[in-house]
Amino acid sequence: MSSQAGSAGSPVPTTAPSLPPLRVDGRLDRLRDRLAASEVDAAVISEPANVRWLTGFTGSNGTVVLLGSGEALLVTDGRYAEQAPAQIAAAGVADEVEVVVARKAAEAAAGRLDKVSRLGLEDSVAWAEQIRWSEAVDASTVPLTDAVERLRAVKDPAELARIQAAARIADEALAAAEPMLRPGVTEAEIQQALDDAIRAAGASGPAYDTIVASGPNSALPHARPTGRELQAGDLVVVDVGAEVDGYRSDMTRSFVLGDPDEQAAAVLEVVGRSQSAGVEAVRPGVEASEIDGACRSVIDEAGMGEAFVHGSGHGVGLDIHELPRVGSGSTAVLEPGNVLTVEPGVYFPGVGGARVEDLLVVTADGRRPLTLHPKAPVVPLAR
Repeated sequence: MSSQAGSAGSPVPTTAPSLPPLRVDGRLDRLRDRLAASEVDAAVISEPANVRWLTGFTGSNGTVVLLGSGEALLVTDGRYAEQAPAQIAAAGVADEVEVVVARKAAEAAAGRLDKVSRLGLEDSVAWAEQIRWSEAVDASTVPLTDAVERLRAVKDPAELARIQAAARIADEALAAAEPMLRPGVTEAEIQQALDDAIRAAGASGPAYDTIVASGPNSALPHARPTGRELQAGDLVVVDVGAEVDGYRSDMTRSFVLGDPDEQAAAVLEVVGRSQSAGVEAVRPGVEASEIDGACRSVIDEAGMGEAFVHGSGHGVGLDIHELPRVGSGSTAVLEPGNVLTVEPGVYFPGVGGARVEDLLVVTADGRRPLTLHPKAPVVPLAR
């Protein structure tokens, strides 16, 4: 049975909201301060999200070389000879960053790093690239483990505005598509309706591959939508987010089509209580592991602990998974400006599962939800 998003529910806006300017000036100095504490003289940043956060540059090929002299290079190729200067100027760092067009960043920067003794490289740098930098610079190379990512974990107001806009769009897309949750509609049709509504609302697209998983497929935490038709009694997991100006949102809601059987009712009730307990634990000064513990204790007490097979959440921003990590081993301490999910779930192979996920921002005195779609899991079949 085929259904269209336009006839499924309330309309979504056709344009994204106006957003405050996103300026990045000052971020390079914050990184320099962090590196100086580790006695790192200069650094090479090549992770795209980190390059963008530091300079405003959004191209697919860019490397930031943070020089010991207090200067910085953005090395890119000829495709971005005009785009790169324009973007760093708009981001407010034209006086801090020099754009260099070159094929290889190591060769372009070698002459600027002659007084460097310790050069920091991101953990993700490929072995061949590490060798190239070692040969180009007479310095020892050291890992920059999460150096930029830790700074990115605290969002400024302009970043929060983009994440909140993305969350609102996802809320409205799910509200528009939710009437499609009925027997005979396929997972793939619902996914398409959600993705179409997200783009129609002014987002650049989904924040990740939208998940719509029904019946036994809902027992797969990262299931891909299929041509399976929803059936009465199904558990259905919908995991949806939007991307606005590079920033993302993340939300999951779980449903049951019609009156739930005893197991489905128990799963939904336990996951709902677990998620509420995790949300209540979010506040500044709390270790992220405490949030995971709050979620996990409810599920453990219900005898479903072995069915909870992933962490309880993660940070969200330019990447859909970033710091702080929310798991049993996390030592991150929450602070105002952190944006994170709380998303416990339980999954029974061959039967089904459920997950509930909210996106929250840590405030000075607690937290504020960014995802607002109702958590009403039972979908009446008589419409």
